[in-house]
Amino acid sequence: MTVHPDDPAPNPHATEAEVEAALKDTKLAQVLYHDWEAETYDDKWSISYDERCIAYARGRFDLAVGPAPLPYERALELGCGTGFFLLNLMQGGIAKTGSVTDLSPGMVKVALRNAEHLGLDVDGRVADAETIPYDDDTFDLVCGHAVLHHIPDVELALKECLRVLKPGGRFVFAGEPTTVGNLYARKLGQATWKVTTEITKLPFLSGWRRPQTELDESSRAAALEAVVDLHTFDPSDLEKMASSAGAVDVKATTEEFAAALWGWPVRTFEAAVPDEKLTMGYRMAQYRAWLGLSWLDENVLRKVVPREFFYNAMITGVKPGAAQK
Repeated sequence: MTVHPDDPAPNPHATEAEVEAALKDTKLAQVLYHDWEAETYDDKWSISYDERCIAYARGRFDLAVGPAPLPYERALELGCGTGFFLLNLMQGGIAKTGSVTDLSPGMVKVALRNAEHLGLDVDGRVADAETIPYDDDTFDLVCGHAVLHHIPDVELALKECLRVLKPGGRFVFAGEPTTVGNLYARKLGQATWKVTTEITKLPFLSGWRRPQTELDESSRAAALEAVVDLHTFDPSDLEKMASSAGAVDVKATTEEFAAALWGWPVRTFEAAVPDEKLTMGYRMAQYRAWLGLSWLDENVLRKVVPREFFYNAMITGVKPGAAQK
């Protein structure tokens, strides 16, 4: 586990003045919001590094790419967060060694800590996706999950990905919100938060209410979330953007329709109630429900629902040059 000595330290407790400044500076907002979330992010989104999330990450890669010679020698995760995508892909046999980058020092710190606990060969840098601090032709794979919609200039970031890829190397980004999917997800999340936080004010449900300080903290984070989420994507437009950046063999895929309609209220409810109320039995029931709805999406709804109505978009492309993976 290595991190660059000149990288800044995390700032998990932003002041009101910093938050106010971040409302006018999207990159500062990215840092503050994600430093704020770093230590609790895995719990908030039910992220793990066991078979459940290994299968999920590998499934996203396989759906986006299809059959490919594996493993890649060296992979980079852009906007790594806590390392969810790359670390689980490495455990799933996609890559041997890895590097993680994020604009948030807090996220890089947690990602490297997670990698160390898993015994994975990973280094990290605090870095802007529009100016990746690695040499040309360094990586065999560049990946990311739920990152492109945070980047001001997505096409520039994709050009940077192609620069640091070796000829024939591939990028894979998953978990990006579609324009239609984001609309219904936001509405469902807002409604669920309002209902849950209001109902738990009732005396006989007070045990289901988080302390007001935690709810206020979440509301402050939500104010920054509106600043850090910059884009939604039409799958066809995402393909055009990747091609314009210089990639070949470009393909966008979408997933989660019924699963998203179910999942967003569930995730919001979980964020609004105390963790101890969410038993392992409850979590497993929700996971099984998600699996069932994902099966419905993949095997039935994909055949009848236009791809732009699904919530998650994935995009992959290859750097022109040598034999491609």
